[in-house]
Amino acid sequence: MKPGSFYKRVLPSPPAIEFASYEGKKLFSEALRDGTMEGYFKLGSHFQTQSEPAYCGLATLSMVLNSLEIDPGRKWKGPWRWYDESMLDCCEPLNKIKNEGISLQNVTCLARCAGAKVVVFHTNQTTIDDFRTHVINCTSSEDIHLIVTYNRQAFKQTGSGHFSPIGGYHARRDMALILDVARFKYPPHWIPLTLLWEAMNTIDEATGCYRGFMIVSRFQKAPSLLYTLSGKHKNITSTAKFLIDDVPILLTSENLSTIPEILSTIFRFLPIHAGDLIKWIAEVWRTEEDECLSKKEKDDVLQQIRETELFKHVAIWVSSGSRCCTGFPVSIDEYTSLGSETSEVYFCTSICSKSNGSNHADVVSSSATLNGSEYRGVDLLVPMSPDKSTSSCSFGSCSSICTMKNLEIDNVLTILLFALPPQTWQSIKKEGLLEEIYAVVSIKDFPHILQEAVLNMRRQLRFMKKVMDDDV
Repeated sequence: MKPGSFYKRVLPSPPAIEFASYEGKKLFSEALRDGTMEGYFKLGSHFQTQSEPAYCGLATLSMVLNSLEIDPGRKWKGPWRWYDESMLDCCEPLNKIKNEGISLQNVTCLARCAGAKVVVFHTNQTTIDDFRTHVINCTSSEDIHLIVTYNRQAFKQTGSGHFSPIGGYHARRDMALILDVARFKYPPHWIPLTLLWEAMNTIDEATGCYRGFMIVSRFQKAPSLLYTLSGKHKNITSTAKFLIDDVPILLTSENLSTIPEILSTIFRFLPIHAGDLIKWIAEVWRTEEDECLSKKEKDDVLQQIRETELFKHVAIWVSSGSRCCTGFPVSIDEYTSLGSETSEVYFCTSICSKSNGSNHADVVSSSATLNGSEYRGVDLLVPMSPDKSTSSCSFGSCSSICTMKNLEIDNVLTILLFALPPQTWQSIKKEGLLEEIYAVVSIKDFPHILQEAVLNMRRQLRFMKKVMDDDV
């Protein structure tokens, strides 16, 4: 045996009762007869062992998502669409989770990012009686599952914070079945619900918040078929802050009198990694046919975006990017992100054509000049026609950082504007301009697929802001 290695741990019993023991099987059969093992069979069919010591939250969530038959809309391996821990990266970088673990807030974020319906409770927000009611409801159904996060030490187990799903409930013994995803360490086991509550009613030292539980189910319809928001990059905080907090402040400028000026104000202040906020789902799907959209169907949806008035405004802005330093002033009396008290900025934009063998692309690069100092705005990579084989810039130098890959910039910027909260535009001061922008960003007449995609992005953006503010 290799020094410093372990083959499992002995399950401390009591307080736990091993699921596969004689007593554990007896509890199972009695709970099954009572109807509080209904969720077990779906979960058991998708039971997985966490692949990393700190991946308990990811393994638990992927197990639950697969149990609920939520289609990830993208490939896992080969032709198969299936949730795996490696795919749950839209709220925290996997390397960070691998090293530090994950909080209840971010597991909730991941579940919502995946399209699940989630209700989360910290123990200081509810009671043990309410928790017991939720356990009974969830274990009595195969369509809703309960995930707990708790401190193992309350069970005399090694380790500390841990995530696992609840697979069943025995009413007469008031015991819950924990399907421990760290199966290399402990097997599934029954635990007194009162003790489980004590283990949950502890502080997560990483966040300073109480632990708790989350109830996960699926929406009746697919939340997003074309675009989704991604929060896995380190710059998500600055981008989310900009979109929700800073854009409304920028729009208070009295110098804004047209929609093109509004677009210039927003786009040219986008953080450099804003492109990471939107990612393309390579394979999208329809729940009614359970198949990927064909290229033609995808193109049809994209064409619906291109037919909107907002897209036309965005396309004009993008195509006019070769004009530089027009001196368009924007009041930022309250906008302090650039760290200056000045009230005017001036924008520059350059378009570069780059070629690398058979790979061709345009790079739209913008910056703001403030008191003689240049601040980088956004670099966007745009596919270009193959006949552009030279490398040139219409103005100045071009950054090599390209954060929007394999996306058409017009489509992406348009869908990003549609995803902004409707109240974003309320700070526009010019009479008539507010009504004009509301008409342009309205989604009420959108086709169903596109409307659902936008609404889902809005939900995700709102929740990312809550995560950023530690308000979940």
